[in-house]
Amino acid sequence: MSKPLHNNICDKKRFSLLYEKYAQELSNFLYYKYGNTLNPSDKTQDAFIKLWENCAKVLPEKAKSFLYTVANNLMLNAVKHQKVVFKHQEIKPKDYTNESPEFILRKKEFLQRYEKALSNLKEEERAAFMLSKIEGKTHKEIGEILGVTKKVAEHRIYSAFKKLKDQLDDFK
Repeated sequence: MSKPLHNNICDKKRFSLLYEKYAQELSNFLYYKYGNTLNPSDKTQDAFIKLWENCAKVLPEKAKSFLYTVANNLMLNAVKHQKVVFKHQEIKPKDYTNESPEFILRKKEFLQRYEKALSNLKEEERAAFMLSKIEGKTHKEIGEILGVTKKVAEHRIYSAFKKLKDQLDDFK
């Protein structure tokens, strides 16, 4: 019984030869077994990465077995994950609320009036107001964004707020 020439496959040239020898074969095996939806080429690459990470532990004569086992396990994990995804997609989100139809209608009407009131504001007031209330920017940040002083930004926000309050009864 002769002693093997190499203890592991950590040499780049030896690893490259292994890749050339088994990559296409392994990818085809995964494709035939699981189909194309789970990206057999990616799983093949991942198996070779795992082999490289463990190259000191894997004997050259065990490399093929290691690759096939790892690639197969990766595909099984992907199948398991896909089943979980499908199961969650089956769960329908509730399409009802505890809000009365009257409340929903009033909410829609208010939203329309609000959008109309916003469109009636001057552009600089609307921009300052939206940056403040929607994006939560500080007056100083708004001034920097719009290229004005903090005081001017404050004035625009308060002016927009006052106009919206005047036009909308429920606006606070």
